[in-house]
This record gives sequence, structure tokens and C-alpha cells, in this order.
Amino acid sequence: MKTIDKYNFSGLRALIRVDFNVPLDKELNITDDTRIRAAIPTIKKILNDGGSVVLMSHLGRPLKKLKEDGTVDKKKFSLKPAAKRCGELLGREVAFAGDCIGEDALAASQKLKAGEILLLENLRFYKEEEKGDVGFAEKLSKHGHFYVNDAFGTAHRAHASTAIIAQFFPGKKCFGYVMASELENASKILDHPQRPFTAILGGAKVSDKILIIEKLMDKVDNLVIGGGMAFTFVKAVGGKIGSSLVEEDKQDLALHIMKLAKDKGVNLVMPIDAVLADKFEAQAQRQECMVDQIPDGWMGLDIGKESQRLFSETIAGSKTILWNGPAGVFEFEPFAAGTKAVAKAVAEATAGGAYSLIGGGDSAAAVNKFGLASQVSYVSTGGGALLEYIEGKTLPGVAAINE
Repeated sequence: MKTIDKYNFSGLRALIRVDFNVPLDKELNITDDTRIRAAIPTIKKILNDGGSVVLMSHLGRPLKKLKEDGTVDKKKFSLKPAAKRCGELLGREVAFAGDCIGEDALAASQKLKAGEILLLENLRFYKEEEKGDVGFAEKLSKHGHFYVNDAFGTAHRAHASTAIIAQFFPGKKCFGYVMASELENASKILDHPQRPFTAILGGAKVSDKILIIEKLMDKVDNLVIGGGMAFTFVKAVGGKIGSSLVEEDKQDLALHIMKLAKDKGVNLVMPIDAVLADKFEAQAQRQECMVDQIPDGWMGLDIGKESQRLFSETIAGSKTILWNGPAGVFEFEPFAAGTKAVAKAVAEATAGGAYSLIGGGDSAAAVNKFGLASQVSYVSTGGGALLEYIEGKTLPGVAAINE
């Protein structure tokens, strides 16, 4: 693997693709700086070598959320708050360029001295970024002597800054520490996992997870299904699910998965009971019942106590654990107990010697919310990229460095 440790950056200006796509509140304050913190070791390595750093990232989808007058909301989607937070974490100033290409941005990057850092403005202010435009990638490449990809969260996208740009750095490109760690930890799941191996999959839709479910069927001993997608399975076998979330056209798919698990000897663990709500909001009326006996007008928003016990027992007996997707709507406090129970069980299994990989997205948010992130083996910064990697797909951001 072409990692950052194999190079000395003395006198070089490194152009690093980071993932500073962080959540902001209405006052544009960063509410979770995990991704910025993750990039700090890579930045420090280059600075300590005697190099300078140009950072580039995207933030949100500004071209899909235009203002009423049809223009880009450059204040709402600016990376300026990320520059400030990055500087605080590094203990030194991070300069900010008001654009990612153009004469002013290029002048700002080219005048950097050793030990100095510049963050370019949001790459997605330009449609060419997501289109993977070669001309745009070439303009970005002028900012550095050496290209470092440390944005695992976007490694599955063939965008200008994540994949196309690498061709302009023959022999001068590598992975940063985040990318290297992500690939190393994913390989622990893919190659020779300790057994029993348990995968916990949640989220809304079976269709979103079908490829990874099929891939994992050849690897896991236990497959735990939680979240909204469980109700498609329940309805497929004749259960009553009230007004719970369901993919009506995916019931045959659910039956196929159940048969696949049986044929391959995989223990498929489904919820037994559910915590119900009469509407989709935190203050809804609540009751508990068996997962296949949900009355009309009620919806399941979390797993019940018996399911928590079953899920926790399965996790406790595991030596390798992959968790992607919450057990319920944990953003609503009254429906967070199931996801919290899963997170706690994963942390306890890890303390007992199991290896646990938290697959980004909502699962990462959950372990952070419950203060358990430091008690699991690894928390991925890229949910979609990790899933595609485990599915066996080639990630453009990885291939571009390895070519």
C-alpha cells in the first residue's frame, strides 16, 4: 500500500483530499468534528517533514440546494468554519482561499512556506467536480507537488478530486493515514475474520443493503437484522406490521435472503418485539408488542426488550463484529434504547477480545452519541465507501492511487 509513511515531504507542497463534509447547525457551527480530527495526523506528518499543505474537500450538495433566486448559497456551504476548526486542532493558522481554482487560489497555494496550511473553498461549487472533469482536475493539480488522498468517505466516487486528479501525479501520490487505516480495518473483516463473525445491519431499506447481505452470507456466522428494513421481512412471512416502514415490492427479496441464510447455515437473527409509536415523532404515544402483531395505525420505531436481549446475546458470543445501521430511530430519545443496547453489547464484546468495525454513517453517530466510540476497535469515516469495498467493488479513489 502506498502510504504517507513511505515518503518525505521536505520542501514539498502536498495537496490533500480530505473529507471535511461535517454537519453544521443554523449558525454554521460545526456539530461533529470527527472527520476533521481524523485528518490531523496526516497533516502533521507533512508539516513535521518540512512540507506545506493545501487541503481540498466538499461540503454538502450546494448545486442541488440552490437559493430561491437559483444561485449557490456560498455562505451556507462554505468550508470557512472547517478552516477555523482545523486551525484550532492543529494549534496554528489555516489560511482560507475563497475559491478552489482560479488565479487568486493558485497564488495563495504557491506562496505557501514550509509549515503553512491552506484550505480551498468547497469543490462542489463547481459541477465539474462530481462529473469527474479532467480539465477541472488538472486545474486543482496545480496546487501541489504531491497528491495525498485521505478522504475515504468519497473513495467510492470517481470525482475530479478523488480519482481523476491522480493521473497528474505519476509517482507522486499516496494514501493518508485515514485511507490506510480504513483499508487495513476493512481487510480484517474481509480476510480471515475470527469466528464467530456477526454482522449487524439496520437502516430503512432492504434494497440498500442487498449487495452487502449477499456478500456477507459467505463470510458471517450470524446476521442480525434491525431497523426499518426488518418489517419487510416480518410482512413477507405474514406478520402484521401496522403502518411500519415497508418496501412492498421487496418481500420476495426478503424471502430470498431468508432462504439464502438457511442454505448457507447462517444464523439469521430478527427482532422478536418492537416499541411502537402512533406517529413519527419523539413525543408520540408508545406501546410495546410482538413484532408481527402491530395494530393498525401504529408503527415500529425501535426493537423491544426481548429483541435487545437476543441481539446482545448474539453479539456477546462473537469474535468479529461489523455494525452498519441503527436498530431504531435513535435520534428520538424514547426510541433510542435498542440502538444503545446494540452499541453497549458491541463495546462489551470488544472489551472481551472481539474485533469490532463500526461501518460509518448512523452507526458511527450512535457510538459517538452514547460515548462508546473509544470502546470499539474502529469507527469508519465512510459508510457508503466501506459498504462498497466489502461488497467487493473497486473504489475509484483507491484504484487511482494504486495505478
